[in-house]
Amino acid sequence: MPAGTIRYWAAAKAAAGTAEEPYTAGTLAEALTVVCQRHPGELTRVLERCSFLVDGAPVGNRAHETVRLVDGGTVEVLPPFAGG
Repeated sequence: MPAGTIRYWAAAKAAAGTAEEPYTAGTLAEALTVVCQRHPGELTRVLERCSFLVDGAPVGNRAHETVRLVDGGTVEVLPPFAGG
C-alpha cells in the first residue's frame, strides 16, 4: 500500500490540528476516509469544500476513487481562499 504525506492548508489545517500527516492508501478516496476517521467533525465538513493536488497535479472533478496515490507522494488539501 502506498505511503506518503497529506498537507493541509488554511481552514483544513485548523480543522485537522496539524499542517501535515502521513497517509497509507491506494486512492485519494481511501486517504480521505482515513483522515476523516482520525479527525471527525470539522475536518469532514471542510474537506467537502476543498480542492486537491496529488503530486502537484489538480484532481479537479475526477472521482476520488479513481485518483491513484503513489509511494512517497504528496496530497495537498486546499480550502477555498478569499481574496485570490
